[in-house]
Amino acid sequence: MTKEKETHFSIKHLPSLVKDTAASWNKDNPWRLSAVVAYYAILSLPGLLVIIITMLSYIFGTEMIEGQIYTEIKATMGESAADSVSSIMKRSRIGEGSWIATILGIGALIFGATGVFFHLQISLNKIWEVESDPKNGFLRYLIDRTRSFGFVLIIGFLLLISFVISALLRALQGYIGQWIPDLSYYFLYVAELIISLGVVSLLFALIFKYLPDVHIGWKSVWIGSVITSILFTIGKEVLSFYFGEASPGNVYGAAGSIVIILLWVSYSCLILFFGAEFTWIYTRRYGYKFIPKSHAKLKSDNSEENSSW
Repeated sequence: MTKEKETHFSIKHLPSLVKDTAASWNKDNPWRLSAVVAYYAILSLPGLLVIIITMLSYIFGTEMIEGQIYTEIKATMGESAADSVSSIMKRSRIGEGSWIATILGIGALIFGATGVFFHLQISLNKIWEVESDPKNGFLRYLIDRTRSFGFVLIIGFLLLISFVISALLRALQGYIGQWIPDLSYYFLYVAELIISLGVVSLLFALIFKYLPDVHIGWKSVWIGSVITSILFTIGKEVLSFYFGEASPGNVYGAAGSIVIILLWVSYSCLILFFGAEFTWIYTRRYGYKFIPKSHAKLKSDNSEENSSW
């Protein structure tokens, strides 16, 4: 990709970067993209929860993990959404049966769990104006699904790290509380906020780096992921306040909890796509590495062809 500008980032460039990002973000119709991802997130939720809970339960136990997930969802989306997710967790477990039924059940869970990342990849490709390699369509589909499953495992691993660090922080808070009681609460809040930003930034960096069909430099990825994680953290607090005060799911009756989950995922995707747009604008403006994988493959094929001559 050609470099549009040979300049270095300065804080005075930030307003124009945000302006260009907002214009590009609005042009790509993020509301439709986020609605699509939210729909597949609902379909992926049972498989995603089962795989993650199974991974973490070997260390912390199933009840503790389910309780922690329930608490986090209740704090973010409200009690009704947390109850629905809790019901999904209990009903999605693979029961005892024949080995054929077990294999089919595991396959269905994996296929379902990867759906949201597969469609998130399609949305990011649209935002960054790249396309998947049209050759080897079925093989490419399997690779994309495998990569999506990798992100399911990454989320489980990051949650594991987050749970361990949170447990250590609470232990440290108890120790600090013995000496400086008034400071212990603020210490825990700030520490958990910093760790949350770090974990979310790492997840977004991996998504921007490996999910779309593009080769992009780490410098752009890290800047974009940090910006996105800050916006995501702010948005999470705003959404929690909005769901707590407005209760938008009440008007939908029994389906209200599912609607709340759809709205939360959709709004969160809007923030994610804004961060992706910022990363793309930043990369183009300052001339960092940004090469569609299909172009890189075509270039490699041409080089091999020329060398054979």
